[in-house]
Amino acid sequence: MAWERVAVVVAGSHAAALADALEEEGAISVDMADADAGTGGEHAVFGEPGADASTWPRCRVGALFAAHDDAAAAMDAALRRSGAQTLGATCLDRLEEADWVAQSQRQFAPIKAGNRIWIVPTWHAAPEPGAVNLILDPGAAFGTGSHPTTRLCLAWLERHVTAGDTVLDYGCGSGILGIAALRLGAAAAIGVDIDPLALESASYNAVRNGVALNVVSAERSIPGLARLTVANILANPLRMLAPLLAAHTSAGGLIALSGILEAQAEEVAAAYAPWAPLEVDSRDEGWVLLAGTRRA
Repeated sequence: MAWERVAVVVAGSHAAALADALEEEGAISVDMADADAGTGGEHAVFGEPGADASTWPRCRVGALFAAHDDAAAAMDAALRRSGAQTLGATCLDRLEEADWVAQSQRQFAPIKAGNRIWIVPTWHAAPEPGAVNLILDPGAAFGTGSHPTTRLCLAWLERHVTAGDTVLDYGCGSGILGIAALRLGAAAAIGVDIDPLALESASYNAVRNGVALNVVSAERSIPGLARLTVANILANPLRMLAPLLAAHTSAGGLIALSGILEAQAEEVAAAYAPWAPLEVDSRDEGWVLLAGTRRA
């Protein structure tokens, strides 16, 4: 089986309308991406409260059609229907049938974080059997170790978790940070998230890794105080969560935050200043981890 794939670049303000029009023209699937990705014009777009933009200035809109469809004609019709103007040539190609599972799996090899933590997909053998190996497959929830912010948090936990610690992972996603804390010797860890899929994923991954991660919805109260609080979200939510995260960190405990671009570090640190002086602890590919000690 094969498909026809077509894509154009349009202004971001017209991308959603074009995507809707392509679906009306019979597209099997539609995707949008930054047309300037990998160049100096690349823009970061975050789905967070207060984000400056909801899409990229120049958006690449692509669609997949059945092989017997006229994909180029469908794109032309969708452009007319949406009123979008192209910013370049239309790209058209043929997509052949393939073993997509195998191809996807080849993209995900074991990832090392810190000195002795490995994130290992189930279809790979652990590179270092004696290391702290976290068995984790890519899935619906954020946190597979491939993103710099996850690696920053894992390395920080490796340096700071001690036996008997209680750890709070707020915005737990896949549960990777709480699971890692328990594997590193923490006595207890709580994973909190607003997304039901993330909570389900975190619970599943905890069982797979043989640890008892306490998974809690953000809509419920968080039990107890943590000696270590870690949150890998994004800058704006982290600023708003400052009173909550501080309230759930014990006096003398440590707070670590990531999901923060270097240019955002000062504003995030200022939000936590009433409770903890946070400083840049580490950096990776333009992202930073802020950390500090909760005041009494």
